[in-house]
Amino acid sequence: MIAANNPSLKSWITVPENSDFPIQNLPFGIFKIGNGTPRAGVAIGKQVLDLAAVEDAGLFSDQNLPTGTFSKEILNDFMSLGKPTWTATRNRISELLRSENQEIQGNDGLRAKAIVSQADVVMVMPMRVGDYTDFYASKEHATNVGTMFRDPNNALLPNWLHIPVGYHGRASSVVISGTPLHRPKGQTKTDDAEVPGFGPCRLLDFELEMGFVIGTGNKLGHRIKVENAEDHIFGMVVFNDWSARDIQKWEYVPLGPFLGKNFGSSISPWIVTMDALEPFRVADTPKEKDILPYLQTSGKHNFDIKLQAAIQTEKGDEKVVSNSNYKYMYWSMAQMIAHHTVNGCDLNPGDLLATGTISGPTPDSYGSMLEISWKGTKPIQMPDGTERRFIADGDIVIMRGHCEKDGVRIGFGEVTGKVLPALD
Repeated sequence: MIAANNPSLKSWITVPENSDFPIQNLPFGIFKIGNGTPRAGVAIGKQVLDLAAVEDAGLFSDQNLPTGTFSKEILNDFMSLGKPTWTATRNRISELLRSENQEIQGNDGLRAKAIVSQADVVMVMPMRVGDYTDFYASKEHATNVGTMFRDPNNALLPNWLHIPVGYHGRASSVVISGTPLHRPKGQTKTDDAEVPGFGPCRLLDFELEMGFVIGTGNKLGHRIKVENAEDHIFGMVVFNDWSARDIQKWEYVPLGPFLGKNFGSSISPWIVTMDALEPFRVADTPKEKDILPYLQTSGKHNFDIKLQAAIQTEKGDEKVVSNSNYKYMYWSMAQMIAHHTVNGCDLNPGDLLATGTISGPTPDSYGSMLEISWKGTKPIQMPDGTERRFIADGDIVIMRGHCEKDGVRIGFGEVTGKVLPALD
């Protein structure tokens, strides 16, 4: 049997050159057609394989899935089945889509039901996010922020090189790509003001991040060990953690982010599995301090995922403002999960963890406008003649991610979000 990641695999479905979704990817999502009921699908080229239709046809009989697994409106139940089931199901989907396989290809009626154009579907949230945690795991980003707001000679706080720093975010405002967000309001205070004021955020920002979705969790009181942590990850998405920098600056001492973050976070609709990302592992970032045994890892836990952020103006002009890479991460997903649960905190299927802003070592790889414009002192020139220090009303922020190796491109698609004016 040829492995599902084999670069030589071809599908009977046409996959355009440089598509994010070749047969070696097969990311999972939830889609609907018109006002129809949402159900599970897999992206392949410009098409969606309707997994509910495939399941109804009896083609997953050997995977021992509970009845109606893919007819549900979220993937949480499938995620709860565990890594061996995810892998077996992905392998079966790969088999069904291979050029020589006739089980769907040779069945006109089933093919018509099971293959849907991506242009005809609406993507919806792929999982119910019970809890969302955001980390602060990029050393370059943490150093840049510490340099701007604290002491350049002591940019990192004393704990940063010893633990993956994180905070609990708001799950209810995690939204699917394409969902517009209104500019948030809140309290802000300028350096020369005696008292705070109230009004729309002036310093609206994006954060170029990756999110990872928990499949199987752990019981309350029981930790997930670092060596097993990746087995609990169903897959990854591109993640935009919108940020109101002026609200954040005033509120975050002493308890951290609140209104400056909880108004919205955007995710890409297709969850790329860890199995699909396996060929793109790279060495971990060397640790600058000795870390405690529960965080120590062996092997490769970083991934070579090219990331991009762009701003599109109301005139339709797009400007790429960041080209970063997941490989710059200091703390790995395994270490984040191990630290998150070491006190017995329970994770559940569908929980979302995010990396924090992913910045690289050079200005063109910074992952937020706070860094790109260096706190507004270095404006970005836009194609329409305007400039951006932060995000303006009417702007659409577009983020993309993909891996590429041995002629195979594994992509995440886009996550987009338009900024609307503040509401009364």
